[in-house]
Amino acid sequence: MTEIKPIGSLCPVDDQGYIINQSDSSKINDRFQEVIRLVTESCLSALSEEIHSIYLRGSVPRGMDIDGVSDLDVVIITYSDPQDLDLDWTEETEQLINERFRFINGVELGFSPLSEFEQTTHCSMIPFILKTYGICIYGESLIHKLPDYKPDSSLANEHLIHLAPLIERAKQELTGNEDTEDIEDCCSWIMRIIVRAGLALVIVQEQSYTRDLYPAYELFAKHYPEKEQDMRTALWYAINPLSNAEDVLDFLNGFGSWMKAETENWLNVHNPDREPHLPL
Repeated sequence: MTEIKPIGSLCPVDDQGYIINQSDSSKINDRFQEVIRLVTESCLSALSEEIHSIYLRGSVPRGMDIDGVSDLDVVIITYSDPQDLDLDWTEETEQLINERFRFINGVELGFSPLSEFEQTTHCSMIPFILKTYGICIYGESLIHKLPDYKPDSSLANEHLIHLAPLIERAKQELTGNEDTEDIEDCCSWIMRIIVRAGLALVIVQEQSYTRDLYPAYELFAKHYPEKEQDMRTALWYAINPLSNAEDVLDFLNGFGSWMKAETENWLNVHNPDREPHLPL
């Protein structure tokens, strides 16, 4: 079991309130260099003509990785829509790296089309992540071309507009599922989404942002003390995922339903037209 520890921090902001990117290649632990090289080589081997650029995000480029806990988050920008590409090789690559490098808690390869970065007047999650948490490890960096972001309702909307369908998707994946590993992966994934959505509910009041789970839980609990224990449970399940699908479903039908209702209340105020992306 991994204990809940008060680790992580809120994103710093500049004197105009814009989030400062703390990631830097010099902060990457040397032991990750071989992993990064293998990931890059695998991507280029499989999609040599399709890759525009590759990025690291998360705790590793901030020098905040934890042995056996942190994963390697990679974002690959492609010229074509990733849905039109053969990405079957990614599962084998992720499995190979997971088996070879035990000090990381897996590798996650995410793909986005270059076209997603052409629109810079509205908030969008992947451009936001690269601008505020990412570093470029291959190709021409898009980071300096992206707009600056504040912790405001536009950013909160990115977490909340899709919360209900994501919870429903998790419930569908869990129903009748007896694959222990699959259940644990789904549990950890949806609980992380719920914890970060909890922070999103209070971004406007706090004018603060983080992707770190513990400080996200803390800020939520500050405004919703009556739901503090439920969110702490979600945090626990995010780092110690359940292997029983029914137990996860029970939680999603309980606290998950409350989060969906509270999200609808937030959207009614800040995004009544349910726009997928709000203006910056």
